Amino acid sequence: MSWDRLDRELDAWAAEGRQATLWWRDDDAVAATPALDRLLRLSERHGIPVALAVIPALAEQGLADTLAQQEQVTVLQHGFAHRNHAPEGMRALECGGARPLEQVAAELRSGRERLALLFGPRFLPVLVPPWNRIDVALIPRLPQLGFIGLSTWGARSEAHAARGLVQIHTHADPIAWRKGRIFRGAERVTDALAEHLQARREGRADPEEPTGLLTHHLAHDQPGWEFLEQAAQRLSRLRAVHWVSAPEAFGAA
Repeated sequence: MSWDRLDRELDAWAAEGRQATLWWRDDDAVAATPALDRLLRLSERHGIPVALAVIPALAEQGLADTLAQQEQVTVLQHGFAHRNHAPEGMRALECGGARPLEQVAAELRSGRERLALLFGPRFLPVLVPPWNRIDVALIPRLPQLGFIGLSTWGARSEAHAARGLVQIHTHADPIAWRKGRIFRGAERVTDALAEHLQARREGRADPEEPTGLLTHHLAHDQPGWEFLEQAAQRLSRLRAVHWVSAPEAFGAA
């Protein structure tokens, strides 16, 4: 029952002779951990590329060593230190907030340089703002800081967030954050994937934006991991589905 809507939607793509593009982003990486190893083994076993959003200020050399031989992994930039700088009472925000934009921009540039040094060609200069939030005044500055892409949450309204800045977002999250970080259930996650795919197919959303699965390897409970295993197994075998890598999605392949 829980997969019915997504199965029907993928059948509709296949009936139209189209292939549904998906991509996978996983946030908050800083170190080589058993949870990261589990994620990497899952990705490799099913041949699904994963974009790992790494926190520059906290990233360890051991993470770079672990990822050096992981051909299916692309590193993106997850803010700078994943610290909240929003005024009291406001929603959490690192890429903006009460600080001058020049200070935020300098921080992001420093983070990009550190990730490029740590991960070399594995790193793609795409900004993933913590909590999927960014001050809109900062966005036009990102290409000047060396970024080629931006990734947050929700269907994009246009392909570029600014001149020279491709935006590819995520659309389905398995974690119910406000309910104690528990798995939200297969039906809700697969319905979210189906909703974006259907909107793309019917022209209500940009058909060229890959549908994004957002995960957090450090936060998943056992039911969440079991769902990811099932999803990877099912969605890696369908001819109607093509998992794109981050370089493909952002036009850097």
